[in-house]
Amino acid sequence: MGVKNAGLGLLAATMVLAGFASMPVAQELKPWRHGVIEPKGDAGFSLMVSRRGFAERQGLKLEILNFKNGATAHKALLAGEIDSIESSPGAAILAGARGADIKILGCDWPGVPHWLMVRSTIGKVEDLKGKMVAVAAPGSLPNLLINAILEKYKIPASEVRFANLGGDLERYKAVVAGVADAGVVAAEFMSLAPKDITMLVAGRDVLPNYLRVCLTTTGKTLADRRAEAIGFVAAEMDALRFALSHRDETIKLTQEVIGAKPDDPRPAYAYDDTIRNGLVDAAISLPMDKLQWMQAELLKAGNLKEPIDLAKITDPDIRAEAAKRAGK
Repeated sequence: MGVKNAGLGLLAATMVLAGFASMPVAQELKPWRHGVIEPKGDAGFSLMVSRRGFAERQGLKLEILNFKNGATAHKALLAGEIDSIESSPGAAILAGARGADIKILGCDWPGVPHWLMVRSTIGKVEDLKGKMVAVAAPGSLPNLLINAILEKYKIPASEVRFANLGGDLERYKAVVAGVADAGVVAAEFMSLAPKDITMLVAGRDVLPNYLRVCLTTTGKTLADRRAEAIGFVAAEMDALRFALSHRDETIKLTQEVIGAKPDDPRPAYAYDDTIRNGLVDAAISLPMDKLQWMQAELLKAGNLKEPIDLAKITDPDIRAEAAKRAGK
């Protein structure tokens, strides 16, 4: 009896070992380096892809790098130092116009979270005449937004003074300190602003077609690593869906990334503002009509000399394939 049981045990062990031998070896994760621009109070959305195994499930070992601005991020992308970036499609259009090997895959942040922040001395847009407005680099969102506001209210740009004061935090500080009378600043800073500082005009109302950031790579990367590019976009789709439905975890990630204290109101304010106004698109759509509009704005502002064929700097097939893989 004992010999019989031992034989059965040996057979079972042999079958188990055979089963292990027939199982595929765990897939080796492939590296993917992704760049983002100076994380802010809504960073939890952009960086969620680095958590909870979203990238690993798509076979990727993801590394995220922070860049001060879109110019340096695009340089790193075109130099092959990173595989993709999340940045303004306006910068991608300008790079493509100069012959750069750029491919826009889809836009995860179609909405504009910025407002025109003003001091109490400005009660209406017309009061900007003769005043100092804090903006950023030519062709950037702050500049496009203030130009659109002035155009809407028929105020010549020559009647307003402008100062390039860097990022959102620097522009916010300039307005609070009185260095500037107004500035284009992300809405999250209203959670910190003193009572004499208000938001006068919402960017989404003036620039409804503006695309804040899109996922961009290069044609070479797509030719060499197409499967990984599809996997990365699929991971982003899954991560954004999670972030949109998990408030506390997304806010906590933002706090961690920007070094915010638990009582800092910006992450929660930014999260709720994003949800309330539908500023994030988990489907990472590729709205060609809005890209055409952005190109027209760049032409109007003089940043672009002549239009380019946007089909040459976009690839809709990647996100279409990614959508099939997302959620699996």
